[in-house]
Amino acid sequence: MAESIFGELVLSLTERQWVELEQRLVGLQQRDQWNGDLPILLLDRCWLRLTTLRVRDLLLRLPPDISRDAPELARYRELRTTGHPSWVAQQICWDDFGAQACREALLRFWDAQDCGNSGWTLERYLHLIRDYRRRFQEQRPRTLPMLVLARRDRRGGNEHHRLLWLGPDDIPTDRSMRHTCH
Repeated sequence: MAESIFGELVLSLTERQWVELEQRLVGLQQRDQWNGDLPILLLDRCWLRLTTLRVRDLLLRLPPDISRDAPELARYRELRTTGHPSWVAQQICWDDFGAQACREALLRFWDAQDCGNSGWTLERYLHLIRDYRRRFQEQRPRTLPMLVLARRDRRGGNEHHRLLWLGPDDIPTDRSMRHTCH
């Protein structure tokens, strides 16, 4: 784990949360097959809350931004990639999907760009699931994914959610010097 992230994590988790994390790691080592009931941790640093979700519940709790993957926009990108000028690609999409549907897809995409979803996209979600499955099957001891939820920074922008993979070696043995002010 990167040193700065590890230091921040050590400072932000309570003793009870470390115990919960250790229990989840022990339970993960005992599982014999991949399934949707495996744990994923969410850390909300603003509220100092550590939540355990099942893989199958992550989409409901933290829906990814799929505006970029709208069929209208995917088709437009495909047409541009194959060499169509932008105005021709737009006209084809309007013919295929309707002008209103294309405008709405663009508005949803722009809105997501403006408001942000802390970088949590369908691509990042799918990568997490694929990586978790691969690590579960290939890695010993197994590592547990923790999504550290983004906070708004002081300038009004958003940081991205960070994905950490925690293993038994990442659990500090001495947590007595925990600072509460930072």
